[in-house]
Amino acid sequence: MITQATNTKPAQPGVRRTTSLPPSAHVPDSVAIETRGLSFRYGQRVALSELDLTISRGEIFAILGPNGGGKTTLFRLLSTLVPMQTGTATVLRFDLARERQSIRSQIGVVFQAPSLDRKLTVAENVDLQGRLYGLGGSSLRQRRDELLAQFGLSERVNELTERLSGGLRRRVEIAKGLVHSPELLLLDEPSTGLDPTARNDLWRYLTELRAAGTTIVFTTHFLDEAAVSDRLAILSEGKLVALGAPEELQASVGGDSITIETEDSANLAAAIAQEFGLAARELEGTIRLEVPDGHRWIARLVEAFPGRIRAIRLGKPTLEDVFIARTGHRFAGERRDS
Repeated sequence: MITQATNTKPAQPGVRRTTSLPPSAHVPDSVAIETRGLSFRYGQRVALSELDLTISRGEIFAILGPNGGGKTTLFRLLSTLVPMQTGTATVLRFDLARERQSIRSQIGVVFQAPSLDRKLTVAENVDLQGRLYGLGGSSLRQRRDELLAQFGLSERVNELTERLSGGLRRRVEIAKGLVHSPELLLLDEPSTGLDPTARNDLWRYLTELRAAGTTIVFTTHFLDEAAVSDRLAILSEGKLVALGAPEELQASVGGDSITIETEDSANLAAAIAQEFGLAARELEGTIRLEVPDGHRWIARLVEAFPGRIRAIRLGKPTLEDVFIARTGHRFAGERRDS
C-alpha cells in the first residue's frame, strides 16, 4: 500500500517552504483549490471564462473536456506555469497570483509530455527531482526507496528509463512528483499512451494515494477515465458546463438513453417529437432520446416508423449524455475500445 505523510508531520529536512505571506484566511482548511471568476485569453481567443470551482482536500477530481475545452489552460494556471490574468484563485490556501513559489513547494506535477531523462537510471531521475526541492543525503535515499517500492520499481532502480515500458515510465514520473511529499498532485492527461493494464495499475496507485491523504486533480479527454473520479468538472469552450459526482451527473439526465441510427435523422426526429411529444435530439446523423423505462419505448418506436430505423440502442445515461444535455453537441474527445 502507498503511504503518504499527513499534514501534521514536520517537513522533511531540506524541503523549501516559502511562506512570505500567510495562507488566505477566507479559504477553509478543507479546500484544496478554489477559483472565482477565473478567466484567461490567448490574444482574442477565450480559453477560460468566469470559472468558479471548489475542490476539496482528499478528492480525486477530474477536469474533463474535449480538445480546446480549456482544461489544459486550467492545468497550466494551477501548476503556476502561466500567470493569472482575471479572477482569483487559491491553491492549498495560497494566493495563485502572489504566492506562486509557496504553491510550487507544496504541489507535485506530472506533465503529459515525458519529463524523464532517458539516459539516467530510475534512481537518478528521482534523486534529481528531490535535489531540486532541497532534499539530499539519507533522507532523499530513504524517500526514493520508499516510493520505488510502493510503485513496484525496486528491481528497476538501476535501470535506464529508456529501457522501461510506457507504464513503468509513468510510474517513475509519478514517483518524481511525490518525492517531496506534496499535499496536492496535479496530473495532465495521466494515462495517455498507456495500454489497458498499465492504465488499471495507474488508477490503483492513485486510489491508494488518495486513501493516504493526497489530493489528486487530473485533466482528461477520456470519458471512462473521468468516471473513476470522486467528482469532476466538465469544460466546454472555456466554460464550466457541469460539476458533481459522475453518478449524480448521469442521473441528472433522467431516464434511459436511446440512440437511433437512420438514413433521415432530421425528419425522423421531427416525426418522433410530433408523434410522442419526446425531445428528440439530432446529433451527427443519429437521434438521441432520454426517456424513463426506455425498454418500453423500443418496440413503440420501431412499430411507429417501420423501415425508417436502421438500428436502435438502449443504455443508461453516460457522461457523454451529460455533455450533450448541457451543450447540445457531442463530446469531441478521443474514444477507446478498451
